[in-house]
Amino acid sequence: MRLLMLVLFISSIKPAAFLHLNASTNTDHDENPDKHQKQVKASLRNERTPDYWTNMARASIDEALRLQTLNTNVAKNVVLFLGDGMGVSTVTTARILKGQKAGNPGEETVLAMDSLPYTAMSKTYNIDKQVPDSAACATAFLCGVKTNFGLVGLDGRATSKNCSSAKGHEVESIIDHAERAGKSTGIVTTTRVTHATPAAGYAHSTRYWETDSDLSAEARENNCTDIAYQLVEEAPDIEVILGGGRRAFRTSNMTDPEDGSNGLRNDSTDLIQRWLDRKTGRARYVWNETEFSSVDPESVDYLLGLFEPSHMRYSVDRPNDTAGEPSLADMTRKAIQILQKNEHGFFLLVEGGRIDHAHHASKAVKALEDTVAFDDAVQVAKDMLDTSDSLIVVTADHSHTLTFAGYPDRGHPIFGKWESSQVKDDLPYTPLLYGTGPGYKITGNGTRHNITDIDTAYKEYTQQSAVPMTSDTHGGDDVIIMAGGPMAHLFHGVQEQHYITHVMMYAACLGEYTHDCDMRTPSVNPRHSRSAGMSRSARRGTYVITLITITSSLFVNF
Repeated sequence: MRLLMLVLFISSIKPAAFLHLNASTNTDHDENPDKHQKQVKASLRNERTPDYWTNMARASIDEALRLQTLNTNVAKNVVLFLGDGMGVSTVTTARILKGQKAGNPGEETVLAMDSLPYTAMSKTYNIDKQVPDSAACATAFLCGVKTNFGLVGLDGRATSKNCSSAKGHEVESIIDHAERAGKSTGIVTTTRVTHATPAAGYAHSTRYWETDSDLSAEARENNCTDIAYQLVEEAPDIEVILGGGRRAFRTSNMTDPEDGSNGLRNDSTDLIQRWLDRKTGRARYVWNETEFSSVDPESVDYLLGLFEPSHMRYSVDRPNDTAGEPSLADMTRKAIQILQKNEHGFFLLVEGGRIDHAHHASKAVKALEDTVAFDDAVQVAKDMLDTSDSLIVVTADHSHTLTFAGYPDRGHPIFGKWESSQVKDDLPYTPLLYGTGPGYKITGNGTRHNITDIDTAYKEYTQQSAVPMTSDTHGGDDVIIMAGGPMAHLFHGVQEQHYITHVMMYAACLGEYTHDCDMRTPSVNPRHSRSAGMSRSARRGTYVITLITITSSLFVNF
């Protein structure tokens, strides 16, 4: 009956009410503000009637009731999407941006990550810091333990930049456990693949030792190795590695094919060639978009793609890259195509890492555009994977000081300026501001910098900030977790960040939870094994999920 009501509800709504669900992202409303305002008014017309909100709430209640039938299957596949620096304010404003790029008001837009049915909040502090760094956070959500600022793959008994303190305090990541269980694994990032977040999946180090020339004298004396070396020589046999960071793998006498810079290694070891030599399966290395596009997933078992000497380009800057590099969505798609050939499943980490870097520079345009690109990658996974046996988790390592404030009108351009009689200096401001950062500017007469004639939607515009700093700091507020698939309902309430790893491992029966499926009584928790066929109740649940999925697709295509 509820399903029938949902179908009737869909058929009763006028198309204008769901304009925000259209998939197009090619419209730039700033090119025609009058047309945009007309679209805003048309979209708001239905919202002014009580029936609009009642019907929406009824559909949401029906969906919530459906979710009471829990998916307790074993997660064959697990994909963790990590938006680096993607606090709640970033999610909200990126949602508006995505809607406005489609020509709509924006606030009513549904991101791909928004449609994941289960949510929780994650506390992000490190053992030694109220406001965290990416390395310690990544160790929490990939290795299952909280640790100290600056450490990857090490517990809280180690200290940053101290090699001897790391000995015996290494912790294993979910990538280790997945490989041991016979699954394939992958890392996709827009940062250097040796950067803090991906490094926590395979390395045991301080985050600052990405290549051998970074090592301190104490580290060399105590035989510590750099992160790039660990990835090639000591890490689990990760099947797919895509991102930036060629310079950490190439020697100082090697010239980069893209910008002519030299590598950073002093040990005379070409780690890219070394990676190829070590592979027993069909392995391929690519460094530009043309080579990447030519990769046939069916004919490759291992893929290493390093598309920049350092980090990959921001989403808005990709068209300016003469060598070309794939988008995060492109890399996610290729990774899944390769990894899903394994009948035992896979674990994949996908990081939108440059969201964080743009926030540090207080460049909200770049940060939000990269968040939209990150959400596009989430959509790829949702389209390619079946949530009956694939767990998708979206979260952030930490927040930033980005605020979304003032009282702009509905549909106001998210990067636009706003004026208010409440502003004491009578100057316009942008609703997007930072608490700290390089955008602090005071004129000679003690007033804020006047941005009246400045294009605040320009990609290089630096948002104003309250505290003058060379770089915006991280935020210490909780971040959101969004999930769908087997055992996704375990994400609830407010949790410590290390809980994320344990839920993913529990869902996939990895590590200490390997025998959990066999030990659990079916009547208490009916989870089917990897080898067994799907139970009748599971098949029925999948049938209902399929019906809802088909019905929900009508919203998107309406």
